[in-house]
Amino acid sequence: MIHNNNFSRPSPVTIGKYRVAACPQALDSGRFAAQVSIASGRGSASTDRVMRFCDDFSTHDAAAHYALAQGIEWVHQTTRFH
Repeated sequence: MIHNNNFSRPSPVTIGKYRVAACPQALDSGRFAAQVSIASGRGSASTDRVMRFCDDFSTHDAAAHYALAQGIEWVHQTTRFH
C-alpha cells in the first residue's frame, strides 16, 4: 500500500503554557491512529506528554482533528482548578 505523506494537519495550538499538536500515524491497514503531543516548559524543564487513542480513523484529517480536540480537552481539564 502506498501512503501519501502530503497531509495537512491542524496547526499546533498554544493554551497557556501548553502546546498541543496532533501527530496522527498511518497504520498498515491504511487507516490512521490519532495521537496528540502536549508539551510544556523549556530546555531541561520541558515535558512532552504523548497520548495515542484506541479508535482508528479512515482519514488522516479525521485522526488529526480528533487528537487535537482530545488534547485541548485534556489541557482544559488539567488547568480548570489551577
